Amino acid sequence: MSDPETADAEFTGGCQCGAVRFRATMLPSDVSYCHCRMCQRAVGNLFAVLAMFRKDRVEWTRGEPAVFASSSAAERGFCRACGTPLFFRDKASPNLELTVGSFDHPEALEPRRHYGIESRVPWHVIDDALPREQTNTDSPYLKGIRSYQAPPDEGESG
Repeated sequence: MSDPETADAEFTGGCQCGAVRFRATMLPSDVSYCHCRMCQRAVGNLFAVLAMFRKDRVEWTRGEPAVFASSSAAERGFCRACGTPLFFRDKASPNLELTVGSFDHPEALEPRRHYGIESRVPWHVIDDALPREQTNTDSPYLKGIRSYQAPPDEGESG
């Protein structure tokens, strides 16, 4: 694969209602499944599939996403009209991770790994040979982050 930073590529997508559209003009540096609990809740599904691009190589071509600060370190973008989840952004990173399901051609963005597998739902099995990685909760970076996600209701775990 060519260098994602310099390769000519164009990927387009947008939300369900069409109010927000985007274009990424590079190959993604990563495409991954994220099974972490925060991604599960953010996309309302068992996992998120995210494609990573440099922020300066993504442009909003129609509308602007609304943003929710899911933690002191990260934001998640969505369409304010229809609610489609559009991105995850670590504020300190030069990258932006767009939701693969919001691309016009999601089949072109094949995941390369699984992340956050400690929160994987055990009855849903993805039978592939991709690398699997747990969230490093001992990381000083993660220990300093404050979550703004609503706490679980009584009886809910995670």
